[in-house]
Amino acid sequence: MSTTDQTARAAQDADEQVNGVPTGEDRVAIPGMSQEGETLQEGRNQAGEPEIRHTQHGDISGVPDSSRAGRTTSYDIADFPPLSSKLEDWRFTPIKRLRGLDDAALQGPAPAVSVSGDDAAVQVTSVPREDPRVGSAGIPEDRVSANAWSSFREATVISVPRDAQVAEPVIVTLTGESEEPAAQHIVVDAGSNSKALVVLRHVGTAVLSQNVEFSVADGANLTVVSLQEWTDDSVHASSQQATLGRDATFKHVLVSLGGDLVRVTPSTRFTAPGGDVEMYGLTFVDDGQHLESRLFVDHSVPRCRSRVNYKSALQGENAHGVWVGDVLIRAEAEGTDTYELNRNLILNDGPRMDSVPNLEIETGLIAGAGHASTTGQLDDEHLYYLMSRGIPEDQARRLVVRGFLFEIIQQVGVEALEEQLRASLEAELARTEN
Repeated sequence: MSTTDQTARAAQDADEQVNGVPTGEDRVAIPGMSQEGETLQEGRNQAGEPEIRHTQHGDISGVPDSSRAGRTTSYDIADFPPLSSKLEDWRFTPIKRLRGLDDAALQGPAPAVSVSGDDAAVQVTSVPREDPRVGSAGIPEDRVSANAWSSFREATVISVPRDAQVAEPVIVTLTGESEEPAAQHIVVDAGSNSKALVVLRHVGTAVLSQNVEFSVADGANLTVVSLQEWTDDSVHASSQQATLGRDATFKHVLVSLGGDLVRVTPSTRFTAPGGDVEMYGLTFVDDGQHLESRLFVDHSVPRCRSRVNYKSALQGENAHGVWVGDVLIRAEAEGTDTYELNRNLILNDGPRMDSVPNLEIETGLIAGAGHASTTGQLDDEHLYYLMSRGIPEDQARRLVVRGFLFEIIQQVGVEALEEQLRASLEAELARTEN
């Protein structure tokens, strides 16, 4: 190689590096990060504080296993400790209000399942727990989910055949009619290169621990809307896990309105490059309600994208909302592009909102990663702008809240349901000065 060629090659190599890390065509590096991700001082966390952990023998070690990847997964409830507010996954949840979902025998009747929509293209069957599709998309990650796994008798499987393009939304209505603790298992199986929109609509009264699996095969495009419209005395814990194949697209929309305690934990895992996931959420928390959303996006393969956008509005005494967003970018997940956002609106005195975004990065060779969280009251400038144009204050407040929440409702994709949800929110707002 001539001197001129060597100089040109050296210049090219310099262009393909960021802080000394080679990028190349498919390897994008973030300035300020090494190939191994965030570099922390040994024995200290991101805040510069010493890291400690308690071992099973009660001693303290300076080498903690704090990674989201290290959480326990098991089908056996005995592998999970009894619930306590000292456990990270349960520190915000009023455990006594679970009404036995964590340790009781879940022998009550599960909500009845009815399906409407394009029945010709979608198959709905009840299968025994030994069916190979059951358990294919996830393993229980907490004690309540494991209790449901050991208790359910039959699973409902909703299958979208390979290459099917389902034109009409598939509405799955789950109607609860009992306060006896119950378990339920649902599987949505989207075949390769298929496309469908599935709505899981929870209504009635229930005390329910539920596992829901979404298996999204290569090239499939699946949209799922999970609506929680329970009566005020209902309790619902739902683990909703999705796995995505190569170039698969998954959109998950969560709307929680009713119930005494509702805790939904959606998670998404990529199994091959090219996957794309969008996760949206809306909760409207009233007097005494506890509505909790804990999500997890696991980037474990290269060149996948994820976007998270959750919003909450809270009003009334002892209204409690919780949002925890965990995103893990593993060392193998080069070229990842991810961002999560949580915004919360406090409408009057009395509510409490806990918002915790967590971003764990094990490689610096990514396209982008970030998170943001805001919690506040109505913006006085927005109200002043509307009132200065002749709109009364009460109407101005409602306009601001509508604009804040309706962005998520528009993601549902079913006009009739969107209209009903807008009407439900209008009724909630009408209960107060908002």
